Amino acid sequence: MSRQAWCRRTLAVLVVVLTGLVAGHAAVARGGRFPTVAAPATPGDAAVALQAALGYHSVLAADMMRSRIRGDEELARAAENAVGRNTDVMRQLVGALLGADRAEQFRLLWTAHVTALANYSRGVADEDNGARDAARSALSTFEGDLAGFLAAGSQGRLPRDAAAAAAYLHVDHLMQQADAYAAGDYARADQIYREGYAHTFELGETIANALIGPAAVKALRAPAWRLRSQLTRLLGEHVVLVVAATRAGATNGPDFAAAGEAVNANTRDLAGAVDTLFGAAAAQRFQSLWADHVEQVMAYTGGVAAGDATRREAAIEALGGFEKQFAAFLSSATGGRLPVADLARTLVMHDQMLLAQVDSFAAKQYEQAQDSAYSTYGHMGDVAGQLAGAFTGTLGDRAPKGGSQTGYGGTAGHHG
Repeated sequence: MSRQAWCRRTLAVLVVVLTGLVAGHAAVARGGRFPTVAAPATPGDAAVALQAALGYHSVLAADMMRSRIRGDEELARAAENAVGRNTDVMRQLVGALLGADRAEQFRLLWTAHVTALANYSRGVADEDNGARDAARSALSTFEGDLAGFLAAGSQGRLPRDAAAAAAYLHVDHLMQQADAYAAGDYARADQIYREGYAHTFELGETIANALIGPAAVKALRAPAWRLRSQLTRLLGEHVVLVVAATRAGATNGPDFAAAGEAVNANTRDLAGAVDTLFGAAAAQRFQSLWADHVEQVMAYTGGVAAGDATRREAAIEALGGFEKQFAAFLSSATGGRLPVADLARTLVMHDQMLLAQVDSFAAKQYEQAQDSAYSTYGHMGDVAGQLAGAFTGTLGDRAPKGGSQTGYGGTAGHHG
């Protein structure tokens, strides 16, 4: 059996169960079933879960809006369903922190927000100024309502004005990227796409700080948690940007070049984080290996788009080489705290999941593609937690303690 066939068979029964509430602590299976969320095991788990779920909401909402603008109605419906599943993840997280009544209040509020975003994108697609203005008005109402909800839920620890400003920026990012996408300014659209993801991801920490209470907030100050949070953001962004690029490539979309540059920018940011942790030589090695990984995923996508089985199999073979080399690299960097065999299996799963969503998307099995993408995102959140633990153990007192803007200390975002 070829590796491609084995990948498809495995993914048919795969349910990714995230440990420690990473990426929403959701078990997302094919078929669009709603995930379930356990009570947060620790304050740190709850915070990372909120970050990951909010970050993914931004991506899913932007994808939904872009599908409407392109007129891809079937894909838009699948995207809307995925947004709904993500909303349910957040509802359950809110319920775990604030109780069932507050969770239902949040669901209604958030669903109205998603509806207004969908209406805005329809107005953009139809060049209907009245529809856009009505959607803007609804979104403005949402901003105030969400601010009030968060201020009340946090017992004033998150001031209403600060919450309203954060909600406004989230909405503004989504509307701006939709406008730029409709105008064919794909580079700007993808720049705002990334900014929106980063903003909502970091907003998760702000909300968690307010909701979990001052006695538990100190857990979010620990270097190990901050590294886990940053790696979850960067590796999660890798998934969403690669998924976007493969979909543009599979359809020969006009936004393919911009999507590819967004992936490259994320790779540079990841290399910058490695520079912060392990130095320039390790960062250069990481960037070379990671770029090869991305290149082969895109080569596989090209083979799928062209119906070229030889190109697909060549890409799969090359990914096998990457998985072994990258596992050896990380194991060496952590002094053997990450065993090579375990790492290789993790990387095989990551690649299989990415390729499976390419196959589903190319076959226009959009619900299946969305579920595969969601599972891949969640899996990388789990991986980020494992890496953060090993990196912290390796670095000890040398673990970075700075702010998220620089990868929690050092040169992140500037390497290469």
